[in-house]
Amino acid sequence: MTPAPRKIFVSSALPYANGSIHMGHLVEYIQSDIWSRFQKLRGHICTYVCAADAHGTPIMIKAREAKITPEQLVTLASKEQLADLRAFGVAFDNFHSTHSAENEELVGRIYQALRDAGHIYTKTIEQAFDEQEKMFLPDRFVRGTCPRCKSEDQYGDACEVCGATYSPNDLIDPVSVLSGTTPVWRESEHYFFRLSAFGDRLREWMAKAALHQNITSKLEEWFNAGLQDWDISRDAPYFGFVIPGTTDKFFYVWLDAPVGYLASFLHLCRQRDDLDFDEYWAEGSKTEAYHFIGKDIVYFHTLFWPAVLQGSGLRQPSSVFAHGFLTVNGKKMSKSRGTFINARTYAKHLDPSYLRYYYAAKLGPGMDDIDLNLDDFTARVNSDLVGKLVNIASRCAGFISKNFDGRLADSLDDEKLYAKFSDAGEQLADHYEAREYSKAMRLIMALADEANRYIEQKKPWILAKDAGKQDQVQAVCSQGLNLFRVLMIYLAPVLPALADKSRHLFREESWTWNSARQAQLGSSIDRYEPMLLRIEPTQVARIIEDSRESMKVSEKAAESPEITIDEFMKVDLRIARIVKAQPVDGADKLLQLTLDLGSGTRNVFAGIKAAYDPAALEGRHVVVVANLAARKMRFGTSEGMVLAAGPGGEDIFLLSPDSGAEAGMRVK
Repeated sequence: MTPAPRKIFVSSALPYANGSIHMGHLVEYIQSDIWSRFQKLRGHICTYVCAADAHGTPIMIKAREAKITPEQLVTLASKEQLADLRAFGVAFDNFHSTHSAENEELVGRIYQALRDAGHIYTKTIEQAFDEQEKMFLPDRFVRGTCPRCKSEDQYGDACEVCGATYSPNDLIDPVSVLSGTTPVWRESEHYFFRLSAFGDRLREWMAKAALHQNITSKLEEWFNAGLQDWDISRDAPYFGFVIPGTTDKFFYVWLDAPVGYLASFLHLCRQRDDLDFDEYWAEGSKTEAYHFIGKDIVYFHTLFWPAVLQGSGLRQPSSVFAHGFLTVNGKKMSKSRGTFINARTYAKHLDPSYLRYYYAAKLGPGMDDIDLNLDDFTARVNSDLVGKLVNIASRCAGFISKNFDGRLADSLDDEKLYAKFSDAGEQLADHYEAREYSKAMRLIMALADEANRYIEQKKPWILAKDAGKQDQVQAVCSQGLNLFRVLMIYLAPVLPALADKSRHLFREESWTWNSARQAQLGSSIDRYEPMLLRIEPTQVARIIEDSRESMKVSEKAAESPEITIDEFMKVDLRIARIVKAQPVDGADKLLQLTLDLGSGTRNVFAGIKAAYDPAALEGRHVVVVANLAARKMRFGTSEGMVLAAGPGGEDIFLLSPDSGAEAGMRVK
C-alpha cells in the first residue's frame, strides 16, 4: 500500500524590499527551491511561500529620499525581486508582502494571545535618539565597536564578527548611521516579549526539531549567556503596524516579518480549497513546516520565533535549515572588483541553469560558506553539464531522428546498466532530503560518466556505417537516451528549465521521481535541439564589467547634496608631516598618527591599517582637515582627519602633496 503523501510547508527568508536580489541572496532561494521541487517530484504536497519584507525604518528612509511613499517603494522593489527570482527558476506557490491585511490580522491575533497569556509586558527604556534627524534610531541605525570582541563598525543589535547580541547602548563609541552624530539616550516606554521564560520549552523543541549541529552549538552559547527578553516595539515615526491600544508605538519588524510566512500561506489558503491554514499551523498539527534561512538570522528563527509561536498557541517549525554566506573568488563580494553581482546582471549574460547547478554542487546541510570561483564555475559547468550530461543526448538523438524516424527501440541494449541508474534513485532521494546536494551532484555526474563510457565503447557512429548493424545503432542510442532521461529526472529539482526541454524531447507531459524506474521504449522523440552552450570566458568578463559599471552609476546617484563655495571655504586643509605612526591596541583598522602641522602636533586616528605599514608612513606628508572638531574615542581623542581615497580595506590611498611641501602650508 502506497503511504499517504506528506504535507509540507516550506519558506525562504523574506527579501527586504529596498534593494535588488544579488548572487548571495540566490544561494538561499535556489537551495530552498530545489528542496521544494524535489518534494513535489516525490509526490508530496509541498507548499513553498515567501513575501516581501516591507516594514522598518530603512524602508521609510529610502522612500523619503526617493520622494515616494513606503508602499510605493515596496511595490516597485518586490515586483523587481520576484521577476529576478523567477528568472532563476525559483517557483513560489505564493509570494506576498508583510504589509498586507493577512499579516496585520495574524500579528494582531498573535500579540493578543501573547498578552492574554502574560508573555507581554511594558517597561521604560533608554533608546538611541538622533537629535539632528529628530527620531529614535533602530538598532541597525547605530554602529560602533562590539562590546565583546572589540570589532569596529558593528551594528547596534549584533556583531557580525563574534555573533554577540546586545543593545545599541552597549556599543563602544556609537554613531548614528543617518547623520554621523553621536546619539543621545532618551526614555521611552516599550513592549517586551518574555523570551527568558521559554528556556525549557525551547530546549524541548530543539530536541524534536533535529537541528543541524552548527545551529545547536550556537543555541547552547545563547542559552549559557542567558536568554534576554525581546523588545517588540518601536517608536514613531516608523513604517509598520500600530500596536493595538496605542497611537505612536509600532510592532518591530522582526515580529511581523516571520509572521509574514504565515500570512503568505493564509493568503494562498483563501484562494485555494485544498489548503487549510489551521491544519498546518494549529497547535498539534501533523503537517511539516520548514524555514530556510541564512546563518546571520539563526537567533531570530530558533529562539524568538518558535517561542512566539508556542506562546501564542500555534505549532512550531518542524526544523530550521541555515546556510552560510557566499564569497566570490575566495573573498567577500566587492563592488570595486565587480564581484558584487546582481541577479539581473548575471541573467543578462548567462543561463541561470548554470548557477543553479554550481550552487547545488557546493551546497550541504551545514552553515559553511560557499565560494563562487568564477574560473571553477566556468570549467565545471562546461565539463559537467555540457561535456558530460547534454553530450549524452546530443550523441544519440541525431541517429534516432535521422535513421529511425525518431522512434526508440523496443528493448534496452543493457538492462543491467539501466537498472543501476534506476536503483540509484533512492540513494539520491536520501541526499536531496538531507540537503546533501553536493553528494547528489557527484553521484549523478559519476553516472553520467558511465553513460558516456557506454556510448564510447559501443561507438554508434561506427556501427551506423554498416547497413547490417542498424538494429544495434537503434538499441545503443535508445539506451543512451534512456540513461540521459533518468539523469534528467534526478536533476529536475536543480535544472527545471533543462528538465522541461528534456521531457519535451521524449514527448512526455510530466515526470515523477518514479518515472526513472520505467524506460521509454517503442515511443517517438522530437528532433533534438541544442540544450546548453558552453560558457565563454568573455561572458563572465562582461558580467564583472557590468557590475563595476552599475556600481559607478549607483555611486553617482548616491552622491552627497551639493554645498556652496562658502561652506567649502570653511574647511581648513593643511599639509602635515607624519612624525609617528603606530598600531592601536584592540583596533582592527586604526593607526594612531602624530602629525606635525608646523604650529604644533596633533593626534589623529585613521582607519588605514590594512593599507599601510606604520613604519613606512613616518616622515610622509599628508593632507589633513585641521579645523575638524576633536572627537573622543575609546582609544583617545582624535584631533583631525587625514584625507584618503579608495574603496576601503587594502585599497586606501592617502592624499599626499609634493615631497617638498612644508608642514603647516594651506592646501589651495
